[in-house]
Amino acid sequence: MMTLACFKSYDIRGRIGLDLDEETCRATGRAFATVMTPGAVVLGRDIRATSEAFHGALAEGLLESGVDVIDIGLCGTEEVYFATDHFGAGGGLMVTASHNPIDYNGIKLVERGARPIVPDGGFRQIGDLVAAGIAAPDVPRGRLRRGEHRPAYVEKVLSFIDPAALTQGTILVNAGNGCAGPTFDAIATELATRGAQLRFERMHHKPDGSFPHGIPNPLLPENRPGTAEAVRAAGADFGVAWDGDFDRCFLFDETGAFIDGEYLVGLLAEAFLEKSPGARIVHDTRVMWNTRDVVARNGGEAVPALTGHVHVKAAMRAVDAVYGGEMSAHHYFRDFMYCDSGMIPWLLIAEHLCKTGKPLSALIGEMRAAYPSSGEINFRVTDAGAAIEAIEATLAPEALEIERMDGLGLVFTDWRLNLRRSSTEPVLRLNMEARGDRALLARKQEEVIALIRRFEA
Repeated sequence: MMTLACFKSYDIRGRIGLDLDEETCRATGRAFATVMTPGAVVLGRDIRATSEAFHGALAEGLLESGVDVIDIGLCGTEEVYFATDHFGAGGGLMVTASHNPIDYNGIKLVERGARPIVPDGGFRQIGDLVAAGIAAPDVPRGRLRRGEHRPAYVEKVLSFIDPAALTQGTILVNAGNGCAGPTFDAIATELATRGAQLRFERMHHKPDGSFPHGIPNPLLPENRPGTAEAVRAAGADFGVAWDGDFDRCFLFDETGAFIDGEYLVGLLAEAFLEKSPGARIVHDTRVMWNTRDVVARNGGEAVPALTGHVHVKAAMRAVDAVYGGEMSAHHYFRDFMYCDSGMIPWLLIAEHLCKTGKPLSALIGEMRAAYPSSGEINFRVTDAGAAIEAIEATLAPEALEIERMDGLGLVFTDWRLNLRRSSTEPVLRLNMEARGDRALLARKQEEVIALIRRFEA
């Protein structure tokens, strides 16, 4: 059976009215009830124009299938994760398109304990039932109630730091008119109550589904200057910008410079190893030398994982890792149901800066100098497999090590590359890093890019 186009590898995303509509959402609610038999489900939504209607349709599909719905309303994805565990619900669903274009929407789904639903298991079954046109069963209707989760959520988030240690600092926060504003305000209020000496400058703070300042996606370079300028204008110690459902946060140092995700993984690993000596840290393998060095120097154990939240969470559970990070700005925490959060990272960084007394630019600058990286470079190619084979045939004879855990990794004395193909389109993703030699990185980057260009579409 062919699954609908909106069912991706781990979640549901599609163009409104073309790939995803209210009936699809209602059918998804029925299918989730049938496959997961959850008893009760937590349901939340983002601020997009269609999210309230999609949220209502999803709720109806669940209710008519005999499932109780705990509605937590406008929130972030991590609040659905938290509330699913907090209320002991059998699953959680979040209506969100996060950072996708304005004509998109979607649904993120988890099972009991906020665990990911197995892509080739329950998730595929849900998609197959939706595609087949699942009908409502003849069962007693479920009950709908409002769930008040936020005070407990704030308590959990603040358990990762000592508010009294936040003795000084100004932080610029950019919610991008997404969902982050109200949740951030609840955290900031409680921080003040507990004696934290932080000052916040807010921008684009009010949720607004028309996104008057553009879709909140700070990963795109063109979306960063506004936050950078605001950081400098405020004289802030650092800046934080979130995507639409704030399961990712992006940081800027006090000069307004954007901090690449792999360096933030290293800094958070350092902060955790100070709190939990000897702990295990999980990381993705796209760019990893800095992270592995930081973990080793601080007495921890670095554990590699495949890219993607399902894989990182599984690896963390397998080795009881305290923290896991990806260069794409997803950060996962053992004591937060092994889930990703966009609020916990900036709090940990604020605490770490207060403890070290160093500016963020200095901490990150040391890492950048020791391990410069290329950032992810994407290429649309005619044949991804052939391109990877050509790169391997050309460069592997001189490599010290060939890695195949996640795409192709080639390790040389002072530089390394990782080349991965997209699972959904003919795109190659290249990441490169070096040991303390940015000029070497630049030269090798030119060589590898020239090889890939031969296969561009």
